[in-house]
Order: sequence, then C-alpha cells, then structure tokens
Amino acid sequence: MKNIYIALLSFFLITACTSDLDQFPTNIASADSLTSYEGVLNAAYFYQHSGVTPMAVMGDFRADNARMEEEPYPSFDRFNGDLVDMEDQFFGPFYTGMYKSILSANNVIENSTNATEVGEAKFLRALAYFKLVRVFGDVPVNLTATPSTSDNSILARQPAASVYNQVISDFNDAAAALSANINNGRASKLAAQGMLGKVYMQLGDYSSAESQLAAVVNGAAGAGISLQENFADIFGVDNDLNAEIIYATQVSSSISDEYGFSEFWSWSAGLDTKSLMPLDPDLVAAFDASPGDLRRDVTINTELMASPKFPQTGGPDHDWIELRLGDAILLYAEALNENGNTSAALAQLNTIRSRAGLEASTASSQGEVRQAIANERRLELAFEGQRWFDLVRTGTVDAEMGQAVNSNYYLFPLPISEVLASAGVITQNAGY
Repeated sequence: MKNIYIALLSFFLITACTSDLDQFPTNIASADSLTSYEGVLNAAYFYQHSGVTPMAVMGDFRADNARMEEEPYPSFDRFNGDLVDMEDQFFGPFYTGMYKSILSANNVIENSTNATEVGEAKFLRALAYFKLVRVFGDVPVNLTATPSTSDNSILARQPAASVYNQVISDFNDAAAALSANINNGRASKLAAQGMLGKVYMQLGDYSSAESQLAAVVNGAAGAGISLQENFADIFGVDNDLNAEIIYATQVSSSISDEYGFSEFWSWSAGLDTKSLMPLDPDLVAAFDASPGDLRRDVTINTELMASPKFPQTGGPDHDWIELRLGDAILLYAEALNENGNTSAALAQLNTIRSRAGLEASTASSQGEVRQAIANERRLELAFEGQRWFDLVRTGTVDAEMGQAVNSNYYLFPLPISEVLASAGVITQNAGY
C-alpha cells in the first residue's frame, strides 16, 4: 500500500451524488467536530485518482499520439459534438473526483491548525482546479467546506481567468507553507513551484513561468531530485517515486479506486478492446525523424502499435506522473526561449537530448528553438497526458493535427448530468 494512504480514514467523510458541489451528508459528523484532519487530507489525495485516466486519454488520444478504434470512442479523434457520449467513462468521473478532492481540501483549509496539512490541501485544491479549467474552461468555484444546499448560485461557472487566479494563489500559498524536501511523494514546495510554472506557461506569462521553473531546475538537487540516467527507469511500478518524480498521483491496487473502467496503462498498452492498437502512426513518424533516440523502445512498439511505457506487469499500481524533472526542464527551456534567452534555452534542451542519446540541437533562431523544444516535449512526454494541452497552449493544434479545428473543441464537454442537476445554472460548452 502506498504511504499516502496509510492513514486514509475518511473515504466516506465527503461524498457527492447528483451535483458534486452541493452535498453535505447529514448522517456523519461535521468536519469541524474532528480533532485530526489527516484522514480528510488523504481523502483529498485519493479523489485525485478519478482524474488520472481521463487526463491521460484527453492528453494523448485527443491529440496525434494515440487513437481509438471502436465506436463511439473515435469521437476523441473527431472535432465535433460527439464527445458528450463519453460522459460516463471520462468526463463524469473526472468532474466528480476533482470536486470531491476540492471539498475535502476545503475542510482541511478551514479547520486544520497544522500549517503543513493546510499547504498540502491548497496544493491539491489548486491541482484540481488547474485540471478542471484546462479541460472545461469556465467552471464553478467552491472555496468552502459547507457550500449552501439551498442556493444553486454557487454552481455558476466562473470565468477561466478567475479560476486561474485562484489556482495561482493556492499554489503560491502551498509553496510558502511546504518544505522543499519531498516526503513519501506528498506535495512539496518544489511541486508547487513546478505546477505554478505550468500554470504560467498555460497563460503565456513566460516571465513568471521562468522564475518559478528556474527555482525548480536549480533547486532540484537540494531536494533530492535528478534526471534518471536511464530513461526507462522513470516508468514501471518498481520505479514509482524515483528521483526524477517531483509529484505523482499515487495509485495502489490494494485500495479500491472510484474510477471503475480501464486504467491509463491499459489504454496506452492496447489492452482495452476499444483501442487494441492505440499508437498513432504520426508519433511513429516523429520517432523515425529522431534516429538513435533511446526513448523510442521505451515509448512505442511498432509491432503491437502500442506503448510499453507503463508495463502491464504491476499495472494497477503504476503511479500517474503529474510532474517530473524532464518536463520541468523542457518548460524552463521554452520559457527562456520565449523571453529571448535562446542560448540558455538550448543548454536546457540539450540536457534532455543528451540523455536520449542524441546530439546537441542544431536549432539557432528563436523560432527554430521553439519548434525543437516542442518536438522534444512530444517524444519525451508521449503517453503522459501532455500532448493535447501543449498543442492548445502553444496555438499549434491546426498545424500538428493537419486540419482546421474549431476552437470550441479545444475544450471538452461538461457532464450533461451536472447541467441537468443544476437546473441549467451550469451551462454547457459551445459546440456540445
């Protein structure tokens, strides 16, 4: 059992049913009557599970790394309103899990007197809202442990800019409260700074992103974080919480997961009948354009047309990597380049290329380096749920997908069940 769940005492403290922001079970003790909030905090960690596979599928199967085969699942490969049919398996569990995590985090933030617990809770609340806003855009925001059960106005979607402001505030608070040392894979100062860097990159605020990512890259060694010498040693259940991992959602087969469908490692490995050969030929071509790349055999199997990155052995115990040093280095390189420091950006990029067994990049102009970094992120992070969100934030969806994509479909549909349960207070995204 993973360390983070040893004291998981509150599976049923915070539950949700029809509308996930609007529930307070009357048959349990109120949160403010507790004397310890460790169990509630662990519940906030646990509920992040429900977002793992949906984010993995949205990140790679919506993009040009992976594809579906059995209807209606190829709706991920089409840019129209068909994705609403995927609510039960993807968007519903994701939405529910994130708001359960938020509600548990709110309880800790409001009631715990332990500064570290509050810092971790703010990290988890920020992480949940960051995922929600990237997936759905405008979303409801709840910052209380006891939302009103009589006023549906709390369900109204808030502008994405306001959501991002809350995310930034919470990550900043978490960074201030938490230690740089990573303890059993829990949230840390370095994780909060790294996620802040991701948020600022998403917003195109490269100056703010650079300072946060510099702190991560330069502070990694002091926190015991370093690149794995062998790329393959990042992945697989035996390598969970290895030295490259800054933060991961920990997964354990010994604790029942709320997500009741095929997990992320099954999808990428071609073990689900809905996508027996998930590997997109476009990703194969990208590796073909990088001869000698040591990441190729770790990432793709062209005989099976699947990915062995997360091996079948021990699959149910694979942690989901939210942030690792290789990702942070490439984001730092991108921020440096966008801020005009191309030579420093190349130095960071070449650190990643060197581990992959590749020669230093020949890119020189800012535009060439920008493309080189984008190419590297694709090969480095394939099947880690990053690709689609990278394309959207860099404005390269059309160019990389080879078609004109209506920007409505940069976002995903909110669960129809939530729209209906809110009596129309929650509205659906355009195009769905």
